[in-house]
Amino acid sequence: MSFLLLVVLLAVLLVVGIPIAFAIGLATLATLLLTIDPGPALTTMAQRMAGGLNSFALLAIPLFILSGNLMAQGGIARRLIEFARALLGRLPGGLAFVNVVACTLFGAISGSAVAATSAVGGVMIPAMREEGHDADFSAALTATASTTGLLIPPSNILIVYAVASGSVSIAALFVAGYIPGIMVALGLMALCAVRVRRAGLPGGQHYSPGQVLRACLDALPSLLLILLIIGGIIGGIFTATEAGAIAVLYAFFLAVIVYRELSLKDLPGLLLKSAETTSIVMFLIATSTAMSWLLAYENIPQAVSDGLMFISDNPMVILLLINLTLLLIGAFLDMTPAVLIFTPIFLPVAEQLGMSPLHFGIMMVLNLCIGLCSPPVGSLLFVSSAIGQTTVGRIVRPLLPMYGVMFLVLLVVTYVPATVEWLPRAFGLYD
Repeated sequence: MSFLLLVVLLAVLLVVGIPIAFAIGLATLATLLLTIDPGPALTTMAQRMAGGLNSFALLAIPLFILSGNLMAQGGIARRLIEFARALLGRLPGGLAFVNVVACTLFGAISGSAVAATSAVGGVMIPAMREEGHDADFSAALTATASTTGLLIPPSNILIVYAVASGSVSIAALFVAGYIPGIMVALGLMALCAVRVRRAGLPGGQHYSPGQVLRACLDALPSLLLILLIIGGIIGGIFTATEAGAIAVLYAFFLAVIVYRELSLKDLPGLLLKSAETTSIVMFLIATSTAMSWLLAYENIPQAVSDGLMFISDNPMVILLLINLTLLLIGAFLDMTPAVLIFTPIFLPVAEQLGMSPLHFGIMMVLNLCIGLCSPPVGSLLFVSSAIGQTTVGRIVRPLLPMYGVMFLVLLVVTYVPATVEWLPRAFGLYD
């Protein structure tokens, strides 16, 4: 009864336009007040919200948010775009490939899909239109390609999953995301190749060997950040949280001293923006943790597990049902609360089927990445459509084959564990 009340309250609050973090918190609090003794309800809510934030690993999130903002405004995106353009821009319709590679590289450095969509899309969507691509396709490609940064580290959502699961190291998750993220990027590039060939677009700008070398050298300091962060984590030199602090220092060094595209007077505004984003994320984590506890208190995870096992005892069928459910959830719910609320529900089922927590985590995040590009809530769609001066409704059609590519990668990741587990095992991060 309390679960039904919780779902109804949450749905009503979302429909009337209450922000997701407040909707989750208010629905959870109201359910506690109406179904449990009101006396301890307020105390329980406060304790669970505070407990959800009491994790050293979560300190990495504000640090990576700050480093991502430094990169987005410090000229790093422009240099990565020029690097990708020097390598691929000469191909027919080459800016589509440049867009995918630039989004992947910038996402891998910043760890933010929204930052990648804004920083790369602001340059690439107008450029693609000049080359002959329509605005709807350009906006759709930017939105989908930007999701690779949530799989390729550093990734804030993988940190949230590590905290929610309680059994997977952040380092293993970071390394495990590389192959799936690259698979998504390659799949989107293959789709672009088919489209470009059908459209008969001309070749792009030719770069001399000297220009290619200059673009590579200009982007090299930015690309070194990937090696610095991941190399340090894999080598055991520092933790993911310490890597976030190093990323901030390195991004500051590049943006202010090397590239000189940020001045010290720009820092207060940038710090304020980072603090605002961090407060939103942390409040989401706090309220989502409280809702997750309420679901566990009502034995919802066990009920879901029993229900799925009743439907079928075939692991492939159950995993497909979990994927379809997560895809639906991702279309309506932000990634952070989705991970915190549904990890305790579906992870036990996946483990019962023999799936490791590491494998399930990457599968779950890939599902929710597709949700970021799905109406009605997909935030990347609104950012990319605004940059492309189009509408969300118009970019859905070119999105459909991209959904197909991402869903195909999702199926491969789901049913071939080696795509996730091989790399962490090779580096000795996972047994």
